[in-house]
Amino acid sequence: MISKWTPFLVILAVAMLSILCYTDVSAQCAMCSLNAENSAANGNTQGKGLNDGILFLLAIPYLIAIGIGFLWYKKYRKNNSKKVSPFGEQI
Repeated sequence: MISKWTPFLVILAVAMLSILCYTDVSAQCAMCSLNAENSAANGNTQGKGLNDGILFLLAIPYLIAIGIGFLWYKKYRKNNSKKVSPFGEQI
């Protein structure tokens, strides 16, 4: 028998395990990290370009989510507005 709390408890357990089992990971491929390290050591601007590209790729999903949220908010707000007649009565 599955109670209404089961999905919440499963998500909570996974979140707690992921927090408690933290390990350092390398998020870049070997080529990217080598390129960034060498460019920083030699004074080149390739590392800055790499970081700007990562920020650009990171920002696009957030901008899409904000746009969808804004459209959803506008649609929900439009459908649930209460209409009032000029005489102060609700229609």
